[in-house]
Amino acid sequence: MASHQEDELKPSTTEGYKVGEKKSVDEYAKLDAEDESLTRWKQSLGIGVGSAGGSLGKPGDKRKVVILQLCLLINGRDDVAIDLDTPEYIEKLSGKPFTIKEGAEYRMRVRFRVQHEVISGLRYLQLVKRKGIKVDKSEEMMGSYGPNTSGNPYYEKTFAEEEAPSGMLFRGSYNALSRFMDDDSNIHLEFNWSFEIKKSWD
Repeated sequence: MASHQEDELKPSTTEGYKVGEKKSVDEYAKLDAEDESLTRWKQSLGIGVGSAGGSLGKPGDKRKVVILQLCLLINGRDDVAIDLDTPEYIEKLSGKPFTIKEGAEYRMRVRFRVQHEVISGLRYLQLVKRKGIKVDKSEEMMGSYGPNTSGNPYYEKTFAEEEAPSGMLFRGSYNALSRFMDDDSNIHLEFNWSFEIKKSWD
């Protein structure tokens, strides 16, 4: 990917915010056990003493975040699910544009798994271009998560509702670049896809 596009998809930053020191799940579990607020935070991530041993993950899979599915939730229509855990399917995405009716209201939902360690500040970034010109950039903060366990095989996050633009000027083809990354600037998945805004769903 070109460095210019790399700059266009940088996440926003908060002045004065510093990323905390990286710790293992066991280190987090044992950290300040007497601190009630910290204990509640750890529980929200599914972290407790001994919680690391039961984390899911395929043997040999070193990925820390596995994006399983991205789903388009459209009011009055069937959901459109995109499986992202298959490299072959990701490669085909840009050549199979999705149709979105102008003015349609929709949400995006992501299903994902965290393995091996705690992920801090996971976020979704999206850059949309039309004929090579940037028309939109969005960022959704997803939060921090501990490794999934057999009792909780995946997480789901639903984003804020959006509305597709309306009018003849907005109809046409668009290309999107999507990225999942965390506070440590680790990119967990990046892929290109395309969509068309049309007057109707057909």
